[in-house]
Parts: sequence; C-alpha cells; structure tokens
Amino acid sequence: MTPPRIQLIHAVTGSVDPIHDAFARLWPGAVHVDLTDTSLATDLEAAGELTDDFARRMTALVRYGIDCGADAVLFTCSAFGTAIEASRVGVDIPVLKPDEAMIEAALAIGPRIGGLATFGPTIPSLARELENAAEARGLNPEITLHHVADAFQALKGGDAAKHNSHVAKAAAEMTDVDVLILAQYTMVQAMGDIAEVAGRPVLAAPDEAVKKLRKLLGG
Repeated sequence: MTPPRIQLIHAVTGSVDPIHDAFARLWPGAVHVDLTDTSLATDLEAAGELTDDFARRMTALVRYGIDCGADAVLFTCSAFGTAIEASRVGVDIPVLKPDEAMIEAALAIGPRIGGLATFGPTIPSLARELENAAEARGLNPEITLHHVADAFQALKGGDAAKHNSHVAKAAAEMTDVDVLILAQYTMVQAMGDIAEVAGRPVLAAPDEAVKKLRKLLGG
C-alpha cells in the first residue's frame, strides 16, 4: 500500500523542523514534502491584514500540491485562516489550517482557553478560529490570548534560548486556564522550558495536526 503523501506549506523556515519532528514521532509511515514561501509572512506583516491576494496565493499553492500527488495539505503558519479556507473551494482532499486540530482538542478540554502567539497577525486569526469553532459546537469559552512579541524578534535574530525564555515567562503568567495552546509551530522548541501547572495541559499545534491527518487518512 502506498503511504499517504502530505504537502506541507510553510511561510517561515522555522516551522519545518517542528512538523517534521511531529511526523517522526506520531506518524513515521507518512510521506511529507515541503513547500516554503517566506514572502507570505513578510508580505502579511507589511499589509497588516489578509487580502484577496493571499487567498489567491494560497489557492495556487494548494493546487500545486494536488498536482504533485498530495493526499492532504497542511499549512504551518497560523496567521492565514480565511485565506486557507478560500483555498479549499473545489478541492476534494483535506486542506488543514495549522491550528484547527489544536483548537478542537482545546475546546474538548475545558471552557477557559489561554493562547500564546509570537507572530502578531496570528492573534486576530486565532481569536476568530476559536470563536467559530466554539460557536459550531454550541460552546461559549473564555478566551485569553497574548502576543509574545519579544520572542518573535529573538527568533528572527537567531537567539532560540531567548525566544524560549520569553515564551516560558508568558506561559507562567497564564495559569488560570484549563488549557494553554501555542499558536506558532516555532514555539514547540519552548515546550521544555514551560513550567508544568497542575490541571493545565499545554497543546502544540504540530502534534495535534499530525494526529488529525492520520485519523482522516486512516494511517
């Protein structure tokens, strides 16, 4: 039996290793291939909001993945929610947003959801994703999101230790929640620095995405 082929689409190079690691641990039998366009992140930072142009570009990337034989597509940058939704139109394979599986898992844990993001444009996108998913399930969660801006700058400067320290500090200040979610795939590297809080699991988007893909494709 031919193993499923997953097209990974990245907007930052830092997302590559975290999702590769998640596949290695959780679904080593899958074939995953990478497509990276870092102009997506820089252009979104410059634009300040998602425009129709991003939807067009996302659609083109998905079509390319399908042409290459993908059985599913996973985007790994969490700031492009509505553009990714647009790319699904007319497509008959799963196209996953980076954080949708993590959001589903978080909503199943409890009503008080805390979220950390290091890339600013992710905050409004994540809030919308959480609210839409909750509404679809008839839930009314208490959502607290925080932008860890210093962490993103540290990572851009190549200082992973400083990035991890900023993320861990922000996590330590968000203890009164039922679950804590890390929005960026690049934040996985800080998991080991986040202090454990009883009754507050921490979810990472790459792991949850791989679990969902495996379930969808029967791996």
